[in-house]
Amino acid sequence: MNDFFNKFTQREREVLDLLVEGYSNPEIAEMLNITIHTVKAHISSMYEKAGVYSRVSLAVRACREQMANKIIN
Repeated sequence: MNDFFNKFTQREREVLDLLVEGYSNPEIAEMLNITIHTVKAHISSMYEKAGVYSRVSLAVRACREQMANKIIN
């Protein structure tokens, strides 16, 4: 796993995986058995750690990093 993903907690990575798959905040909350407020807090934290400002930018960056990781390994 590269530095991009190492910035995030395990729970943030779980939220990120579901976000990348296209699930909404309420769906993510239900799947992870957490509140919508907690999902939003995780996403905001990931914005800051990743240096992005939108859900789409976060998802695109995660996909690019995952692809780069597969190429390297």
